[in-house]
Amino acid sequence: MQFPNKIKSKLPQAGTTIFTTMSKLANEQNAINLSQGFPDFACDPSLVALVNKYMKKGFNQYAPMAGLPALREAIAEKTKNLYQSVYNPETEITITAGATQAIFTTIMALVKEGDEVIIFSPAYDCYQPAVQLAGATAVYSNLTLPNFTPDWENLKKLINYKTRLIIINSPHNPSGSVWEKSDFETFNKIMEGKDIFVLSDEVYEHIVFDNHKHYSACQFSELAKRCIIISSFGKTFHVTGWKIGYIIAPENITTEIRKVHQFIVFSANTPVQYAFAEYMQDENNYLQVSKFYQTKRDYFLSLLNNNQLSYEP
Repeated sequence: MQFPNKIKSKLPQAGTTIFTTMSKLANEQNAINLSQGFPDFACDPSLVALVNKYMKKGFNQYAPMAGLPALREAIAEKTKNLYQSVYNPETEITITAGATQAIFTTIMALVKEGDEVIIFSPAYDCYQPAVQLAGATAVYSNLTLPNFTPDWENLKKLINYKTRLIIINSPHNPSGSVWEKSDFETFNKIMEGKDIFVLSDEVYEHIVFDNHKHYSACQFSELAKRCIIISSFGKTFHVTGWKIGYIIAPENITTEIRKVHQFIVFSANTPVQYAFAEYMQDENNYLQVSKFYQTKRDYFLSLLNNNQLSYEP
């Protein structure tokens, strides 16, 4: 059947994501796949058992729109313990169907046509399409080589009356660089007096190496009052396919985000939320993640010692 009207694409430049392309190529060549952020080793069997337990208990219907209260409380407790930042789990934490949905929902809620969104480049590939779908313009601030550090003077030049949102990402995807405390202090100073939101993608918060410390944007006063923290359980616990993430933000921002969230997914996987809520009661389950990954990172780098490839640890 021939339809009378042609489709005018909202994302005319978008094709198949590079992750799908590279993963397909890796499979075809039987190669180690370094292109996509999925840790493909087994998760803790006790976590699988917890999901199964709550399925068998019958917790298989919709969770509350904002997320299971017990899980939001666990996230609030973790955020307080790690970053000395207090959020109300009832009004300031929202459980999402993964971090990508959290990012999309946040941008849809806060960004409108004619706005500009500053993105540090290179960047995770879901940022720009969401900005475009919101009718806004993505403006790029190139990270400085070789360590992929922000160019603060360039950022200052890019900020103008159209700037609605700045997206930051530490630990950074794809470079792995980690913002130092001084970076956040500089950014915090730049944000003084600005009517601009900050989306902080902190999905890799527990994957830092060589005694680096992860600082959260919520630890800095000017950022905290305007910042939307995005994180996820997928990378941390090697269960990317379970698609459970979360948004932490001040109440006035969360109110607007939830208005959009409810019409995108309404709620996320119920038995998995119950499982994570119980699993997080033992803080070692996430505090030991960096050590776990560094052991694997060090082994991988040892295999490159007699190779033409070079690396920056």
